[in-house]
Amino acid sequence: MNSASDVAAAEAMKVAYEKIRNEISQVIVGQDEVVKSLLTAIFCQGHCLLVGVPGLAKTLLIQTIASSLDLNFNRIQFTPDLMPSDILGSETLDQNRNFKFIKGPIFANIILADEINRTPPKTQSALLEAMQEYSVTIAGAKHDLQKPFFVLATQNPIEQEGTYPLPEAQLDRFMFMIQLDYPSFLEEVSIVRSTTNDFRHEVAKVITADEILRYQQLVRRVPVTDHVIEYAVKLVHKTRPSGEHATDNTMQYLEWGAGPRASQALILAAKCHAIISGKYSPDIEDVKAVALPVLRHRIIRNFKAEAEGISVDDIIRRLL
Repeated sequence: MNSASDVAAAEAMKVAYEKIRNEISQVIVGQDEVVKSLLTAIFCQGHCLLVGVPGLAKTLLIQTIASSLDLNFNRIQFTPDLMPSDILGSETLDQNRNFKFIKGPIFANIILADEINRTPPKTQSALLEAMQEYSVTIAGAKHDLQKPFFVLATQNPIEQEGTYPLPEAQLDRFMFMIQLDYPSFLEEVSIVRSTTNDFRHEVAKVITADEILRYQQLVRRVPVTDHVIEYAVKLVHKTRPSGEHATDNTMQYLEWGAGPRASQALILAAKCHAIISGKYSPDIEDVKAVALPVLRHRIIRNFKAEAEGISVDDIIRRLL
């Protein structure tokens, strides 16, 4: 940390994080690691892809997080007939026959891209510029998006008929891919008990847009030692079958490895993980804690791995 004010800000960020988690836990049962990953991405100015079977409260979770942050929120339901202009907006003629830009739903702080793989690549790619540049270009004119800006997308891993897998270039724009699992028996009992009565918890607003922007800047100021950066970069290099650091597992089971964005995401996420864990600088354990969601969508298995039933997560754990 650069100064006493940064240390105080780090402590305030940890308190805010705990308050948000507490608000979310009033509505969402379990899913602690998922909530932690989502909030980490938000504090790192990153986008998230949530993958899970229907009924695991992916949409409700994102709506609840949006409610606890004092931000504008829009949900876009992705369908096969959705057009780029339905997301970005379009120009129309007004009464004086002048062109007027009508903003699309992407002009909000948090975008829930529901079932993003249901829409064709042409429409999926409408998000690319927004996710990378925080702006959209319509009819040659550039329109900046309001910050903070996050795309939180959901995807169903089962039903693949009539879907369009996200291209690798777009997957790489997501900081995390978060996998949701079924709740435990006791968690499901609690879910059923709390959702089949007439009580609804009102989620309180915990932090504002300005505070989120300050915390994002704070995360970038967190100091990192060289050996932690080298560990993160070496881990990414280990995923590349043709690289000098490739392991036997990599050469045996991987087709493609992760790019430099993975190294950047590992360090940024480790910085945030350190702050919310009460530390002022990340160590190797913080890098390990965020490795799965950062890497799982950036490496591609080969046929041998698929045939032997070895998952991407298995390969990453072996590399760790």
